[in-house]
Amino acid sequence: MRHLFPHAADTNPSPQPADDAADDLAVLRAAYDVPRQPPPGRPWVSLCMVTSLDGATVAGSTSRGLSNATDQALLLLLRTFADVILVGAATVREERYGPPRGEHQRLAVVSRTGRLDFDSPLFTSGKGVVVMPEDAPPVPVESIRAGRGDIDMPAALAEMARRWDARVVQAEGGPTLNGLLVDADLIDELNLTLSPLIIGGTGPRLTAGGGSVVRRMSLAHVIEDDGFLFTRYLRVNSPSG
Repeated sequence: MRHLFPHAADTNPSPQPADDAADDLAVLRAAYDVPRQPPPGRPWVSLCMVTSLDGATVAGSTSRGLSNATDQALLLLLRTFADVILVGAATVREERYGPPRGEHQRLAVVSRTGRLDFDSPLFTSGKGVVVMPEDAPPVPVESIRAGRGDIDMPAALAEMARRWDARVVQAEGGPTLNGLLVDADLIDELNLTLSPLIIGGTGPRLTAGGGSVVRRMSLAHVIEDDGFLFTRYLRVNSPSG
């Protein structure tokens, strides 16, 4: 594992490459365990995704085929910094999400219809919450209702801050959720792993369904491991990182 940007010489005059899992985790923690200051009225939103070289977000039907051990370790590390993990309903089903590990964490599932498996471990744990429109059907678990017909993501995030004092929300896709966040210009941080694979096909890409939004992001770092690139981008003028 090695830092490509910022250059190692700029941050460490005698860099030592990481050569085992413990060293790798230490490098990742040093790079990602940074202050995240929420904007006024809502939590800080961090989007964590992995894509192929040609932009696919899944290999087969899940993201695991694009990932490696370091990417999985990074995902788990990033979750430790979040109060809420935000995931689309299709991703929860395909990736078989369980309850979050953090004692006070919640996993918020974004769904327009509320058609979910409420007998799954995620929801029977009491840590699963549904984010849905105000006019969606009733659900047997805690919910956040925002918007009519579609989900008002700014209002949903503001409610997370009010109800749970959430300061950091980690979004983990899929593309439709990412599109909602992009459309509302809510992404403060993008942690994007570039997998050294070409997938082809017509599978999903990073965002889907959002409008046209131009938002400049600033590159905070690039770390390389076994051909994978671990990048972190921040909103321009972000107070964190």
